[in-house]
Amino acid sequence: MTIAGTRRVTAGPTGAAMLRTLWQLAQDRLGMMRTAASYGDVVRLGPSFKRLYFFNHPDHAKYVLADNSQNYHKGVGLAQARRALGDGLLTSEGELWRKQRRVIQPAFQAKRIAAQAGVVVEEAAGLVQRLRAHRDGAPVDIVKEMTGLTLGVLGRTLLDSDLSEHRSVGHSFEVMQDQAMFEMVTMGSVPTWLPLPHQLRFRRARRDLQRVVDALVAQRRARGEEGDDALSRLIVSTRQEADPRVGRLRMRDELVTLLLAGHETTASTLGWTFHLLDRHPEVLERVRAEAVEVLGDRQPVYEDLARLRFTAQVINEAMRLYPPVWMLSRIAQQPDVIGGYHVPGGSDVLICPYTLHRHPEFWDDPDRFDPDRFDPARPNDRPRYAYVPFGAGPRFCVGNHLGLMEATFVTAMVVRELRLTGDPAYQVVPEPMLSLRIKGGLPMRVTVVS
Repeated sequence: MTIAGTRRVTAGPTGAAMLRTLWQLAQDRLGMMRTAASYGDVVRLGPSFKRLYFFNHPDHAKYVLADNSQNYHKGVGLAQARRALGDGLLTSEGELWRKQRRVIQPAFQAKRIAAQAGVVVEEAAGLVQRLRAHRDGAPVDIVKEMTGLTLGVLGRTLLDSDLSEHRSVGHSFEVMQDQAMFEMVTMGSVPTWLPLPHQLRFRRARRDLQRVVDALVAQRRARGEEGDDALSRLIVSTRQEADPRVGRLRMRDELVTLLLAGHETTASTLGWTFHLLDRHPEVLERVRAEAVEVLGDRQPVYEDLARLRFTAQVINEAMRLYPPVWMLSRIAQQPDVIGGYHVPGGSDVLICPYTLHRHPEFWDDPDRFDPDRFDPARPNDRPRYAYVPFGAGPRFCVGNHLGLMEATFVTAMVVRELRLTGDPAYQVVPEPMLSLRIKGGLPMRVTVVS
């Protein structure tokens, strides 16, 4: 039944175009989102028995993610993500999610993150030193280097732990993400109990991450649990569970989630940033000039973050083109109206930052890399929700301040001293199925700026 005074969603593919969309649903969801955007801002996808709606306007994003977020729970892919992450902060709902958010939020307070600037700078300086050692040699995988960097920052700032002894973490997360993607595109049609190679890799990776989490907790308990970092807070919180087994499971779920969310998105953003800077040398030179002007030959301090304005614009533009979370799926718990269109209860609703960030109504020449879009001195009338790289509403990314500080300082420090150059023949494209990760790494040559 349609709510009175509303319209049904009729735009969308039919016939042969519908068959192509179904193929994309299984093989290329990023392509499916691009196709959906070509039909308009409100589109129905999938066959008649599948209520899948795509909304691509800032007002729609605001309504679903913020104004009426209580009616929209996590959607497509949640079951697959839960197999990897359990009921951590990214996958939980309701009172459990609110409890988890209350526990973890203080570890991300702006004052505490500002105090961690020195740690970020130290890790970035270590990265520069490692890259410098590769000068004029074989190309290095910049994505792998950024992953190591972000794991180092995560360990020291949020866990007060050294993750360098757990070098398998990055690889294990990649295996788990690949498996989650496989299960999403196959709609869970392949039984998880089959001893297929990717299933076996997934199980090994999950065991490895659980081993790492258990080791981190054991190390912290051995030296005392006092502290204001995320790990201390989780230990205290989960210890209050009536059933110790439930507490241990919660600890694993929440730490695995924190390890993933705390490093992967920033590493991806940095990988895309250096790829874009390599393709746009005039922008690279502006970043270098700003770093030299603001920093000279010293290391950054927290107050420099506000002075590295153009570098921050570059980071924002990289996240516009390649948002860390490029699709937000929700399930409508009750019938609703979005932008005047009726949405039945139980429908899947998709908000896609990737297409929203390239919407021609709100972004001039939207596929062009132009950091000056984010110049505060340049007037624009874009709606607030035309740009949502960290999500929006109650589930807005809790680590956004740390991620932005990390990306800005790392970019400025690397560009000031080194030049990273990609092979012109090496074409980087978004991974076709589900993500904007740079699959297979990003080889870049390192030279020292004279």
